Amino acid sequence: MTTDMSTRVGALSLANPILTASGTFGYGLDLADLCPPERLGGIVTKGLSPQPRRGNTPPRIVETAAGMINAIGLQNIGVEAFCRDVLPELDARGVTVVVNVFGESPAAYREVMARCERERGVAAYELNVSCPNVSAGGMEFGHDPALLASLTAACRAETAKPLWVKLSPNAPDLIGTGKAAVDGGADALTLINTLRAMAIDAVQRRPVLQRGFGGLSGPAIKPIALRMVWEVHWALPSTPLVGIGGIETGRDVAEFLLAGASAVQVGTAVFRDPAAPLRILGELERFCAGEGITAVGELIGGLQWPC
Repeated sequence: MTTDMSTRVGALSLANPILTASGTFGYGLDLADLCPPERLGGIVTKGLSPQPRRGNTPPRIVETAAGMINAIGLQNIGVEAFCRDVLPELDARGVTVVVNVFGESPAAYREVMARCERERGVAAYELNVSCPNVSAGGMEFGHDPALLASLTAACRAETAKPLWVKLSPNAPDLIGTGKAAVDGGADALTLINTLRAMAIDAVQRRPVLQRGFGGLSGPAIKPIALRMVWEVHWALPSTPLVGIGGIETGRDVAEFLLAGASAVQVGTAVFRDPAAPLRILGELERFCAGEGITAVGELIGGLQWPC
């Protein structure tokens, strides 16, 4: 039996529910020989800012028992280089591109989007308001519902394309920030970003990461991400969601869809296996066939609880 793997995140149609998570797949071409991005539902770019960023001082990544902690600090090539050198090739390959946008002020977010709006090939935008690894911007907006609503509204004015907001699991009120983003004009919510964490070198008696703290990702956060996706789906049932957090297998994807996500993003798994998104897609197809599912959309929001 063949399963229809297509899905929709609001107005955006995807060939399948597997996307790559921002910051884990470069700009979509870095791993193209191992994982052709056009075979996925889409890619979410590394966060883009108006000007290039060097990121934080190394060491800025450490493996943990069930994932990794990173404090990269949103190093990126800047929106101009992306539009000039990367986006045209992604467009030629037919890749569905979601541009992840970061700024230290609302004006910076709008500047990135305004530059991308002059090009073809951008399918949607994802506002990063949840990165724990920078000193300004990021969580500053994602933790304050009023600021988030204002930022989202300002970005909404820049485009008619789908606008996603990536929520922070570190926020005091996840539902409140989700509602604020929707009130500001977000078409969909993505969740979750990394959880603030640290690693310690017991011999040196100092943090492993130069910055001290970073963001935990990988299998360790999957149960938390599932719970948060379910809670936001329950509170905002008409808002499309994209699930992220520790996805390693096709069955993991099915769990996120059942919790209410319409699509997922694969991140940390790519560091171990650059072709992980394609493998996971194949596993999801086999899971659906084995369960007699004719369309992957049948899974979305299908969790049988509360009874």
